[in-house]
Amino acid sequence: MTTVQKSAPAAPPGPPASRNERTAVAPPRPHRRARPAIGSQLFLVLLTVAFLAPVMWALVSAFKPANDIIRAPLSFDPSTFTLDNYIAMFQDVPIGSGFFNTAVVLVFKGAITLFFAPLAAYAFAKYDFIGKNVIFGAVLLTLTLPTIVLIIPLLLEMKQLGWVNTYQALILPGSVDAFAIFWMRQVISAVPDELLDAARVDGCSEFGIFWRVVLPVIRPGLAGLAVLTIMNIYNDFVWPVVIASSERMSTLQVVLSTLAQNITGNRVGADYATVTGELLAASSVALIPLLVLFIALQRHFINGILAGSVKG
Repeated sequence: MTTVQKSAPAAPPGPPASRNERTAVAPPRPHRRARPAIGSQLFLVLLTVAFLAPVMWALVSAFKPANDIIRAPLSFDPSTFTLDNYIAMFQDVPIGSGFFNTAVVLVFKGAITLFFAPLAAYAFAKYDFIGKNVIFGAVLLTLTLPTIVLIIPLLLEMKQLGWVNTYQALILPGSVDAFAIFWMRQVISAVPDELLDAARVDGCSEFGIFWRVVLPVIRPGLAGLAVLTIMNIYNDFVWPVVIASSERMSTLQVVLSTLAQNITGNRVGADYATVTGELLAASSVALIPLLVLFIALQRHFINGILAGSVKG
């Protein structure tokens, strides 16, 4: 006869374990951020050095004697530190008027771009009207036109208006460009329509919706556009050199392009070393505002690049 072994009765089910008990038994693994490979880090370091080396050389060489820049361009003796290049540059080159004209164009043209480009983009992103896609396609088509193609028609138009060598000619053409409209349309498209509908229910006007609802949401993208706009206006050369032929209306980039001519014209016997030293000094002065601006607004620029890239 076989004996049957009886198993022990199962324990009565107890209350479910609490969250703290489950956590104590099996703690979650901490999320580890993947580190880039050493090769990638080394490549980024070399790329950074390659980009910054010419800038650092120009900044350092501007404080060297003019003859040392030509004789030993890659060396720097702190005992030879001098401000002669800067002093001579400010005497020979009208860089102050160039900065002033650039600042005027930057303030007014930048304000027009940052106000009207988001308005146009808001219409393309959130309104439906006849010919919307055709008009937006025509706007994007202007991006394919080379700048040189538009210079002659714009110059003739400015001449008919009597705006040659005026701030109007420097500011108005190209104030609202296709890239700014396209950029802001992509950002505004990510704004939920429910926010706009809620504002309409509350009795907000259409412009009030843009000003009070849309504008605060798209602030990162607008900051990124502001940085790009400032850089483009500050570095613009082709149109100012065509429309502002007088020294009184020359912007900073035009002044820098004629720097060697101004130095040799204002100083008898100016040699190549003198021109090079003052050119480096002027380039360093022109570089500092953009460098400070980018460092100060770097976080906003990166956030603006990423704004609107993911729609949720």
